[in-house]
Amino acid sequence: MKTIYLAGGCFWGVQKFFDQFDGVISTEVGYANGPDATPSYRDVCKSSGHAETVKVIYDESVISLTELLKFYFMVIDPLSVNRQGNDIGIQYRTGIYYTDDDQLAEAKAVYEAEEKRAGAKLAVELEPLVNFFSAEEYHQKYLVKNPGGYCHIPRSMFNLKK
Repeated sequence: MKTIYLAGGCFWGVQKFFDQFDGVISTEVGYANGPDATPSYRDVCKSSGHAETVKVIYDESVISLTELLKFYFMVIDPLSVNRQGNDIGIQYRTGIYYTDDDQLAEAKAVYEAEEKRAGAKLAVELEPLVNFFSAEEYHQKYLVKNPGGYCHIPRSMFNLKK
């Protein structure tokens, strides 16, 4: 099993999106790459410096990091700085945070291909994970618990694997 951390705006939709794919073992929403202090949602909303992020544990024999990142780029605006959809602020920045140096080459190849396709420098961070703090329980699987909840990702993207 491998783990990758993906920040793609509001973590509710990003979590629901990745939960649909075979090979994704589990997901967890939380706050990443901010100061070392354990933040609350209120802190994050007050620009603590953390990014709303989804921890994705995946079976690399079923789904590769390349495949996961290609899906990731389908649901973000990679040129937008600190904004996805109607969500604005540093906590909504985009980022690929790796925990294993072996993941960097694969992530970088996908990143560079996306940058070439976009024809511009991406606003997506590509860096090692500094820290990750699990979000409060009510945020976990939020769109499953609240099917009508707001999401910047079109609902049609939640049914790609059906």
